Amino acid sequence: MNSPGKQVHDLDGIRILDLFAGPGGLDVAAHFLGYKSIGVEWDLNACETRYAAGLPTFHADVRVMRKTRFDEVPESVDVLTGGPPCQSFSVAGRGAGRRALKTVEDFLHRLVAGEDEATIDKELADLDPRTALVLEPLRWLLKAIETKDRSPYRVIILEQVPTVGPLWEVYRTLLRSGEGRLQGIKYEAECWELKTEQFGVPQTRTRAVLIARLPELGAVTALEATHRAFELHRGRRGEAPAGLFSSGAELPTGKRPWVSMADALDAASKLPNSPVNVSRLRTGGETKFFVVSNYGSGGDPKKRGKRLSTEPAFTVTGKISRNRIHKVGADHEAERGDRFTIPEAGVLQTFPHNFPWSGKDQSQQVGNAVPPRLGMHILGMALRDSAPSDGELTAAQSWPPVPQPTTDALRRIGCGDRSTCPPDSHKVSRRRSKPSP
Repeated sequence: MNSPGKQVHDLDGIRILDLFAGPGGLDVAAHFLGYKSIGVEWDLNACETRYAAGLPTFHADVRVMRKTRFDEVPESVDVLTGGPPCQSFSVAGRGAGRRALKTVEDFLHRLVAGEDEATIDKELADLDPRTALVLEPLRWLLKAIETKDRSPYRVIILEQVPTVGPLWEVYRTLLRSGEGRLQGIKYEAECWELKTEQFGVPQTRTRAVLIARLPELGAVTALEATHRAFELHRGRRGEAPAGLFSSGAELPTGKRPWVSMADALDAASKLPNSPVNVSRLRTGGETKFFVVSNYGSGGDPKKRGKRLSTEPAFTVTGKISRNRIHKVGADHEAERGDRFTIPEAGVLQTFPHNFPWSGKDQSQQVGNAVPPRLGMHILGMALRDSAPSDGELTAAQSWPPVPQPTTDALRRIGCGDRSTCPPDSHKVSRRRSKPSP
């Protein structure tokens, strides 16, 4: 395994290109599996976290990078990954992407058929810009196929919210076909919906995932869940019986129980120099609390869902800092509400307890990320036909220190003189100070 703090950052030997890389969920997964990666990310705050973590990064728009800077991508890259922005497709959003699914499907077919890309770009201007980004992985593949001295990616991995599943099915069909601009290059491809808690992530989150790879790598094998699914039995939390915080449900044969919020936070708090401190949530030597969601439940925006500390968290979103945590005493009466810290929210996403979150909007960075533990399972099956080992998963609890010179060098690679960064992304807004009284 290469330590981010000790790598030579000349971009040699990098195999994985992560589009829409965010703070590094898939890059963290790749690191603990022993693969080098580089990300493309337009948000400067996420880039600052990546630089602090020692993750090579292009601070760029994936569209601009594809059109004008494609030659900067290391030639050693043979794996393309991407989780396009989900806001327009998410059920929590306004639904522009969901309404445009058929339109996007048509664009996918038109790109492969070889229609003029300038015409397609002009028509894409009528879509929500985030919706159009779901086309980018295909456009990057076509660019690689049609660029001299480049080879088609050997492996392609895509993930998104479940509503994008129908588009991944279109990707699967097109990649298997080898038609049009694919120039006869066919992939073995499969797609599924995966529940994060079934892979040891202490939250419920469903993702639509596609894995495609060239035939010489063999058929794509389905990921096998390691933990039981979480089935929510809603009840009146304020009238809980004494056994509320113990799970006595029978487990499916061979499956581990889900990882609860308390399990994850307790384990992180015991690691050396951990920023996670659950003492404020402990009663009688046990971590007992419940979380009140920031979102409505059952179609009622005023009715907030609740999760117990013995259960997985709600889906970790960019609004996680708004979720109220209530400590529970011996009589099960909730005490004053609290909030998750950024390190705690990161742990619920399965980032290392000491991951160096940096920049602004850190809760948004955490919420936008791919859970690294799920990423380890996906990358493991896609690249080597095996799930992560217990040793790899244990190692993934802590992030190695990254020297400041490494962070500075990565910032130079990612931003350089800032001329190639997204417009105005480095602009600092200055508030006019109030006059002294």
